[in-house]
Amino acid sequence: MWILRNAPASPFGRKVRLAAAICGLDERIETAIADTNDPSDALRRQNPLGKIPALILEDGTVLYDSRVIVEFLDAEAGGGVVIPKGRERIPALTMQALADGLLDALLLQVYEGRFRPPETHNQRWLDNQRSKVERAMAAFEASPPTFAGSPHVGQITLACALGYQDLRFEGKWRSTHPRLVAWLDNFAAKVPAYAATSPAG
Repeated sequence: MWILRNAPASPFGRKVRLAAAICGLDERIETAIADTNDPSDALRRQNPLGKIPALILEDGTVLYDSRVIVEFLDAEAGGGVVIPKGRERIPALTMQALADGLLDALLLQVYEGRFRPPETHNQRWLDNQRSKVERAMAAFEASPPTFAGSPHVGQITLACALGYQDLRFEGKWRSTHPRLVAWLDNFAAKVPAYAATSPAG
């Protein structure tokens, strides 16, 4: 068995779990909860950055971050399952990069609220993160991705980013992004693992 060091609410961990399910490899993975704030957690020895997700292989090799883990899963599944081959590869990876950046900006806002008292918040910095989110969401709303068959890594990451906004930002994005709402509904209907990997599930 491979061991996935993760936390239930992590959108990057959810991305890995979704990719594993789509690749047909989820039964080979056992999840072990990690506490990124605990200095004694073995995670800091497994990944020097102390970040999740991290995937521990049977020989003790540790893979991180989510992008590397998904590359590994795709290769183990024979290639071209969640990371397209040929001309479609770069657009999928570019979409992943945008959705990853969206998640980074969302997480930084959450961390600012969680770890710093309100009187020390840097409004200019927060506004910069919110602007990144707005621009990324506008780009996705203008041209929601389409997929036939199983989704690729860019679409998986976007679904996790929208789900994370439902979890941490009360789903406020839904009132202003109707095309993405419809897209996520379609994604959830076609990919049962999306509901199965929900932090609320």
